[in-house]
Amino acid sequence: MTTRRDFLASALGATALAAAPALAQAGPIGSIHVTFAPTVLHGWGANTALVKAELERTLAELLGPSLQRGVGTRLVINVTSLWLASYAGGGGGGKPSDGGASNDYLESTAILYDRSGRELASWPILSTEGAGGAAWYLPDVDQRRLKALARNNAYWVKRYVAG
Repeated sequence: MTTRRDFLASALGATALAAAPALAQAGPIGSIHVTFAPTVLHGWGANTALVKAELERTLAELLGPSLQRGVGTRLVINVTSLWLASYAGGGGGGKPSDGGASNDYLESTAILYDRSGRELASWPILSTEGAGGAAWYLPDVDQRRLKALARNNAYWVKRYVAG
């Protein structure tokens, strides 16, 4: 008789085996490309260059030896949504409608391609950072918040891609 536990274990095992070949074929990552949805480019303009640079720099640092420029697979991060809360600083909790702190968001999809351009795997990622602790009185507060979101996203990408 098959128990619920046996059924779930076999289903999870099959899922793990199905994902393993794609990552095993991946090998070293040869390049990192960051792209933006048209709505993000339109809404954030020059700030997208800051997010792109921070994402690429942090990923290069995090991937370390598994990043071998010019060889292996291609990692593409497509930023689909970027949002900063209107309230920053003060450290108060609660909902934005209550005047309290809220979160900044960066949504992306990390896609791993092999040398021939075939998609090996993809992961949707939603990064959040609390806006309540931001130093709202500094003139570059928004740039600092954008960089924090990019770093947060890079850590999640690394977790999915390299474990």
